[in-house]
Amino acid sequence: MSIGQKVLGSPMRDAFRNAWGRARAVLPGHGFVFGRPLLVLQSDDWGRVGVRDAEVCTELRAAGVNLGERPYDYYSLETAEDIHAISSLLNRHRDSTGRAACLGMNFILANIDFARVYACDFQQIHLRTLNDGLPDAWSRAGLFDAYRGGIAEGVLSPALHGATHFCGRSVERHLKDSGERGLLLRTLWKAGVPYIHWRMPWIGFEYADPLENGGEAFLNPEVQETLIADAVKTFNDFFSTPPRSACAPGYRANENTHGSWAKYGIRVAQNGPGLMRAPHLESHGTNNNGSNNLLHLYRSTDFEPATTHNFSIGECVEKAAECFSRGLPAIVSVHSINFHSAIKDFRSGTLRLLNQFLSVLEQKFPNLLYVRDEDIYDLVDKGTFESMNSVVRVEVKKKIIHRGLIARARPA
Repeated sequence: MSIGQKVLGSPMRDAFRNAWGRARAVLPGHGFVFGRPLLVLQSDDWGRVGVRDAEVCTELRAAGVNLGERPYDYYSLETAEDIHAISSLLNRHRDSTGRAACLGMNFILANIDFARVYACDFQQIHLRTLNDGLPDAWSRAGLFDAYRGGIAEGVLSPALHGATHFCGRSVERHLKDSGERGLLLRTLWKAGVPYIHWRMPWIGFEYADPLENGGEAFLNPEVQETLIADAVKTFNDFFSTPPRSACAPGYRANENTHGSWAKYGIRVAQNGPGLMRAPHLESHGTNNNGSNNLLHLYRSTDFEPATTHNFSIGECVEKAAECFSRGLPAIVSVHSINFHSAIKDFRSGTLRLLNQFLSVLEQKFPNLLYVRDEDIYDLVDKGTFESMNSVVRVEVKKKIIHRGLIARARPA
């Protein structure tokens, strides 16, 4: 599969976009509040390869890439052992109904097929979906079985992140560049590394192309729909179930992204951290199954010990408690790098801290519920969700509220 995309839309300065997003956040709107404390764990970037191993680190350093400046220089790919360790921890934590904690995992469904790109002299991007395995030279014995095992146990819940994390149009444009950007891309790809985003933000995100003037343009609706349709099919083939929740790479999504998600069966749109906002419904018409409503959820707590200086469990507990006091679900963001161990052991520290975090919440909130994105959709839709072969009822109120109820907590 190759990538070639067009964009449609006028440039938007990052500052203007962020200011407008915050302005919209504090405008009154309809949102939902809940009568029980709800905790959701959302995690991005699963299935996406990075730097393969220590040998590749040495190769890149020899080529002039000074690895080690930031944690994401050690982003690799999870192992089966990482997944088993996560599943084991989550199984030890139970909510007030006896249900285990669950990690929502947003998957990237395709990686660069480096061998095919090299064979065509870097003239075109080729992808290999998870259904066809990992790229050549990448090996993670038992990883896919570990995913499926955790899903079967009910402690892992797959969701859609995208086909790729980067914008194909932007990468293809720079891949052929004879300058510094093209050289860096080709150097990484020869080593089997797709990108290191903090070093090259000009690769963009799947649905948004960064522009030279500092803005970005979303891909046109037809291109976005094609990408989403293909990703949903790949997801369905790989997991034998369609996705019900999605998070756009880089949180870059617009009304066209949302409309395509709704069209292809997505019912929950995950949005990035910022102001804490109440979940709200967005209508996208009807289909043969009824309304195409999309429930928007907003992350309220960053749980990122691998990448956060002076990470504080106390601050995370405080944010969760504040959400519960206002009837909002505490939606925790914890990216996959926090569980990696292939090059640098981020996993051990993260699991220790996550164990403390969940233990404190279970003690402080005896009626705590561990829920998934789709459980919140079901609560909004009918006031109940299924848990451990039983039905759990939670009071849900629709209110005219300020979506930006709580500013982000002060840095530790």
